[in-house]
Amino acid sequence: MQVYDLADYRGKIVLLEFMQTTCGHCAPFADVLERIQKKYGDKVAVLAVANSSGDNVNSVAQFISGHGITYPILFDAGQMAYSYMRSMRFDTPRVFAIDAGGTIQNDWTYNLLTRDIFEGNGLMPEIDSLLSGKADPQKTRK
Repeated sequence: MQVYDLADYRGKIVLLEFMQTTCGHCAPFADVLERIQKKYGDKVAVLAVANSSGDNVNSVAQFISGHGITYPILFDAGQMAYSYMRSMRFDTPRVFAIDAGGTIQNDWTYNLLTRDIFEGNGLMPEIDSLLSGKADPQKTRK
C-alpha cells in the first residue's frame, strides 16, 4: 500500500479533487485534469480522492481505464474529506488549489459560475497565477 502525504509535494502546485465515479461532472473534469497534467508536467501534482462509501476498487479501476487517467485516485473513509470540508456531506466534484508552500489558495465546487473550471480551461489561469507566485492569499474562495 502506498501512502500519500501532501508534505511530499512541497514545491509543487497540488490540485486535490474529491470525486465519485458516479458523479456526472467528475467525468469531464477527469479529462480537464489530464490536460492539466500533460500541460504542466511535474510542476503540478493532481491527486483525486474517492470516498469509499460510494466507490470501490472496481468502480475506480473502470473510471481510470475509461478516461485514461494517469494521476492517482486515492480512497478516503471520510476523515480526509471531513478535514478539508468540515462536513461528511458535500457536492462532487470539489477541487482545492494548493500552492507550493502547502497553503490552500482556492477551492471550487461545480455550479454554473464554475463550469469553466470543471469543463473548460478556467483552471489554467489559476494554476499560472500560482506558478508565477502572484496568487492573492486574501482572495475570496468561490
